Amino acid sequence: MSALLAALSATAAALALPRAAERLQLSRAKHPSLTGHARMARRVAGLIPRYAYSQRAFFRSDDPDETVALRREAGFARLSDLYRTRFARTRAETEAVRDGLSDLQFTGLYRVPFQYAEHVRAHLSAGAFAASSEGVTVTDLDGNVFYDLAGSYGVNLFGVDFYRACLTEGAARVAALGPVLGPLHPVVTGNVARLKAISGLDEVSFHMSGTEAVMQAVRLARYHTGRRRIVRLCGAYHGWWGEVQPGIGNPVPTRDTLTLADLSARTLQVLGTRRDVACVLVNPLQAMHPNAGAPADSALVDSGRNSAFDRAAYTAWLQDLRAVCSARGIVLILDEVFLGFRLARGGAQAYFGIQADMVTYGKTLGGGLPVGVLCGRADLMRRYRDDRPVDICFARGTFNAHPYVMGAMAAFLDRLDTPEVAKLYRDLDATWDGRAASLNGLLAESGLPVRVATMSTVWTVLYTKPSRYNWMLQFYLRAEGLALSWVGTGRLIFSLAYDDAAFETVASRFVAAAQAMRADGWWDGGAASDKVIRRSILREIAAIRLGRHGARFGLRAPDQG
Repeated sequence: MSALLAALSATAAALALPRAAERLQLSRAKHPSLTGHARMARRVAGLIPRYAYSQRAFFRSDDPDETVALRREAGFARLSDLYRTRFARTRAETEAVRDGLSDLQFTGLYRVPFQYAEHVRAHLSAGAFAASSEGVTVTDLDGNVFYDLAGSYGVNLFGVDFYRACLTEGAARVAALGPVLGPLHPVVTGNVARLKAISGLDEVSFHMSGTEAVMQAVRLARYHTGRRRIVRLCGAYHGWWGEVQPGIGNPVPTRDTLTLADLSARTLQVLGTRRDVACVLVNPLQAMHPNAGAPADSALVDSGRNSAFDRAAYTAWLQDLRAVCSARGIVLILDEVFLGFRLARGGAQAYFGIQADMVTYGKTLGGGLPVGVLCGRADLMRRYRDDRPVDICFARGTFNAHPYVMGAMAAFLDRLDTPEVAKLYRDLDATWDGRAASLNGLLAESGLPVRVATMSTVWTVLYTKPSRYNWMLQFYLRAEGLALSWVGTGRLIFSLAYDDAAFETVASRFVAAAQAMRADGWWDGGAASDKVIRRSILREIAAIRLGRHGARFGLRAPDQG
């Protein structure tokens, strides 16, 4: 019996060794940050309590000199008066709908770090409504005209007038059929042909959003490979459905998604040895901030944000990834929902010189209307098996290939082939890199602790001096007539409709906003480093967790009003 037990023990140990080695290899391929460890990130998020600064502590969270704190109070009061008078009607409309619109409640809460949110919302709300748009500007309900730096979350690549024309022309093309769903309008034929040519792939399927297109890509990859695992790269966004958002934000964690480090040889090693990976999802926007989540001012509690786009390095990485996926039968899915057509007419595939097995598009491709598109190899796009007629991979949607969406898409694709659009793509990187360098030069000349980093027309704002108040810049920018999305200075999205004159106006207003913020003392805090700032926040959290309610920090727990 003892011999048998010894043999069984030795067998179990032998079987366990490969599994242990595999788990170690997988662990080493994850990025060391919380972004790379979805389960740990969820646990940490559950430990952070809600608290808010008192009105006095709001201006003193970094222990500044009292003269600096008083400058901040005065500057904030002036800004609050400006917002109250200049944006009165827009703010009133926003407040009237807020309680009934959950989307607005969410974006309103996460515009700034949560400790400051109550005071900011009470005094610096510019409202969420707009009345009109033209060229590169939007106008609110009070008649204020802003330069648009939100870019309709990526949709607005060529300018609002371009898409207005696509919508009008597209609606006219399909007007005779109207909103009849089921039968396809003939414009679909041309759309399919051109999408095949652009993507370099065999077949196309239409969906109602980019998220749905990604869902279908993953579903088909699993269906055809017979494997369950999907790999996403650290920090990348592929829509809000559970399988590709296993960390914070997803109430139901998944065990079939592996989050591995971007630009990592260890990730390639994992992919080269595992047999259960169906697909790898790549969002090329991550080249701008590898292994980090999309930047937003809601997390801007220090000046640690970083961004650096290296086209050559990312191209080499994609080529290595392509080779491993080909060798191991893993489906390589390029998610171009956000960036599609922004880097080049042929999208990220053309820009980086890579051919994916599947590509997803969305945003701008709809000509101004919601759309998701999946292009893929013929063997991967088939939703049934010839030899097993009831073994299918079901996917349909009532509004897929909606006539009006297809009409607007046809108009968009027509314009994509025009000399006027070709001219916009000519020297695209040089144009926008030059504009970023110009703005950075102006900021440096003024001695301001602000810089911008770019990936073509997608920019993020970086801060070069430790501060807990960098997120305040978005409100000074708004006061100067620059409109940002709810993520603040984390992402500025320009349209190609910006000419040199319009950009120069934006640059001068940007510098003026930063100068006003500096004058009001927000960059004159007592923090010596980002590490000091992070430690002070940890002390605040500990005080709340221990039930002390942070009296010495000027904190208020939720039950204190």
